[in-house]
Amino acid sequence: MKTFLRAAIVSVVLTMMLGGCVNQTANVANNNPANANPQSAQPQPSPTASQASVADEGALPVTLPVLDAFFADESFATELKSKLQLTDEQVGKLRTMAREETAKLRETDTDDYTGTTANARSHAAQQIKAAIGEEKAQQLAQLLRQRWSGTDNQEGNASDTNAAHGSGAKMNVVPTDTRIVVNAPAYRMDVFENGQLVKSYKVGIGYPEFPLPTGTRKAGTIIFNPTWTPPDEPWVESSNKVKPGEKIEAGSKLNPLGPIKIPIGLPSLIHGGKSAAKLGGFASHGCVGLTTPQVQNFASVLAQLSGTELTDEQIMAYAKTPKETKDVKLSRPVTVELRYETIVVEDGRLHIYRDVYDRDTNTEENLRNVLAAYNVTLEQLSEEERTAAMNALKDMSRDASGKSDEMKAGANANAAATPQAASGNKSNKNESKNAEGKVTRAVKGKKEIVIEIAALKGKGYPAPLALDTGSGTKKPAANTPKGKKS
Repeated sequence: MKTFLRAAIVSVVLTMMLGGCVNQTANVANNNPANANPQSAQPQPSPTASQASVADEGALPVTLPVLDAFFADESFATELKSKLQLTDEQVGKLRTMAREETAKLRETDTDDYTGTTANARSHAAQQIKAAIGEEKAQQLAQLLRQRWSGTDNQEGNASDTNAAHGSGAKMNVVPTDTRIVVNAPAYRMDVFENGQLVKSYKVGIGYPEFPLPTGTRKAGTIIFNPTWTPPDEPWVESSNKVKPGEKIEAGSKLNPLGPIKIPIGLPSLIHGGKSAAKLGGFASHGCVGLTTPQVQNFASVLAQLSGTELTDEQIMAYAKTPKETKDVKLSRPVTVELRYETIVVEDGRLHIYRDVYDRDTNTEENLRNVLAAYNVTLEQLSEEERTAAMNALKDMSRDASGKSDEMKAGANANAAATPQAASGNKSNKNESKNAEGKVTRAVKGKKEIVIEIAALKGKGYPAPLALDTGSGTKKPAANTPKGKKS
């Protein structure tokens, strides 16, 4: 089953969020606000819908474990019947095959999984079409996209749906309102107040098997000392530390949420409890992860943005009573935008991040779209700049496990040539070895390439400001040395 277990990318995310995670922008103005970054105060052009796009909607993974995750919401089956007109028998088939797929997933300390996201999507598409037909399968995919991107008007989700990360979406947009922006491939969370960047955080993101979604959400409550109830999922069973359904008290070392969690609409949270070593990498089952000091600071900042009275003394007082859960409702919900942008013009430099969720975003087309947003064409770059950019696209197209596009294409071809492997035939030795999926715990190889582009000088999204790295020290925005790789 290796061809799709690695990409069971939201298999437990929603279920976990329902019990507590360990997991369309609003219309914003088209100009970079003056003084949004002290080093780049000149207003800059922002992409138009015709200029910029990211991976198309097909990049949103619709896998059998995705289906299983949404079935955790009891209203989902009812919605399938009412909106898609599915029969009880069809819903039952979907539920059963999704549950069976998720039951194969395990979490271990090793990382020898070799499957691909593309195979996962392909396998799921075939199974779903066989169960309900092609037309209903397409309708189901659209319904899952709406839920996944936070556009289904569930509580905690934003009602505005600019489809920021779908076809024709804007990229590198600098907000002109008050909101939180998280860009997963950059492991970065930014706080904007009235269009001004006021603070940045280095964060941990969901494993590739449990990725952050994209879209616009709302943060409406800060929950201090949250309890955690492990979901009935195989990865919980394999941990040997907790049992599904067992309530883990706030303050317990077995509670992965830390002292604070902030729901931002199913299936995601922003929460603490992470070590500084986890920041800048994979750290959770689908959430934005912070250290305890970071999340305490962020709670204070979030309260200020929302006009909510919450003093540092109160936050520390809550920390001293870890067994007492306290919900603080924000006076005004704050927008939280989740992005997946691997090509970013930042303060005059071109940043190309690793495509850690294997969404095929590091393409020449997307690079051209990003450059066009700043009235620059690929042909206007010097030969040295253009060569460096194209090489970076290729290098950063590797998925988190280090597979290049060529390697992924070969794996897809092998899977297509051996149907028994794609269907999980246990007679295949390698398939059997990986029948129990293993989360990808670290990115193999460099995560980012930065290229100085003369034509982009003074343009782009602002560099981090007052960056909280989680190490106990806060760094101001700084220029990245030319050609630096991380």
